[in-house]
Amino acid sequence: MKKSVYMIVALLSVAVVACDNKPSFEVEGAVTGADGKTLYFEQTGLEGIVPLDSAKLDADGAFRFKGDRPASPEFYRLRVENQVINFSVDSTETVEVNADWKSFATGYRIEGSENNLKIKELALAQAGLQEKVNSLGQSGLPAGIAQDSLVRLVDAYKDNVKRNYIFAAPNASYAYFALFQTLNGYMIFDPLTNKEDVKCFAAVATSLNNMYPHADRSRNLYNMVIKGMKNTRTPQVQNQLAIPADKIQETSIIDIPLKDIDGNLHHLTDLKGKVVLIDFTAYGAPTSGVRNLALRELYDKYASQGLEIYQISFDTDEHFWKTAADNLPWICVRDPQGPYSSYLSLYGVTKLPECFLVNRHNELSARLTEGMDMETEIKKLL
Repeated sequence: MKKSVYMIVALLSVAVVACDNKPSFEVEGAVTGADGKTLYFEQTGLEGIVPLDSAKLDADGAFRFKGDRPASPEFYRLRVENQVINFSVDSTETVEVNADWKSFATGYRIEGSENNLKIKELALAQAGLQEKVNSLGQSGLPAGIAQDSLVRLVDAYKDNVKRNYIFAAPNASYAYFALFQTLNGYMIFDPLTNKEDVKCFAAVATSLNNMYPHADRSRNLYNMVIKGMKNTRTPQVQNQLAIPADKIQETSIIDIPLKDIDGNLHHLTDLKGKVVLIDFTAYGAPTSGVRNLALRELYDKYASQGLEIYQISFDTDEHFWKTAADNLPWICVRDPQGPYSSYLSLYGVTKLPECFLVNRHNELSARLTEGMDMETEIKKLL
């Protein structure tokens, strides 16, 4: 009997050891100058950012995180406040990251794989592009000239990334990462309506599907490519005035049911009785901060008289949106479809920001075009 007990204990011990030896990867290193700050370890999944672990940093900034080995290449990030370091993992490797808090997102050093060195190159290149675009937005150039300059900047960036990252190694994790880079919250490469960009997605999808045919990312990318090829092969009929009947709730208002930062659902049509400013926007735009300050003045002045702002974000980074919208006093919602939102088409929005006014009867009264005085138009309806 005693021998049987010993055998059972031994078997249980082996089972525990087996569980502890589950294939895993590690992320370790140090973040200096961040004493007291929290470092977050997160997965960048298809459905958004998934928190995995966190650590409060002390004076030496040392950290170590552990995760289950992914069945196919996966993407993760380290975050302190709003600064992010992206990296990928495809085995039981150890990724070493060292950084100083002052240059966390740009001056970090990473070891572990060539993929992560390339991802850093792409992150720095995108940050450089964003800086140029921000400067362009503050240059005071006429709108037409600024737009032409913006197109040239983005085209040059895309040409470089296509040649040196995507087509150079479509089977690499960094090629996949490059496809989903953003500028002002919008994807730089368009997987649905740009024929040349669809070719980039197709190259990576083919390689990924050959290597990891059952991976969720493979299937998702493959479906995007099929849709993009279908869109770019079929002549596009633009008819933004064709509004589905089930979208019309009142005489001339199209309902927009979306969730705020706390997950509460807000219907545009529930605001009947108020004068509503519908604001289509992206908080990542260079002028967003200044513009929200102007809206804040209007809101503080007229909210007591019946003004409500229904602000719709099309930012692709959910965490960034939640941070930016946290202290705004009006209704802030977000469409997770980003620039591919059906509401943009239904309202005929081709650029951001764009505003509409709705009267107290839930009727669309005006599109606030450039040159119109927003306050004057609001006062007419109040």
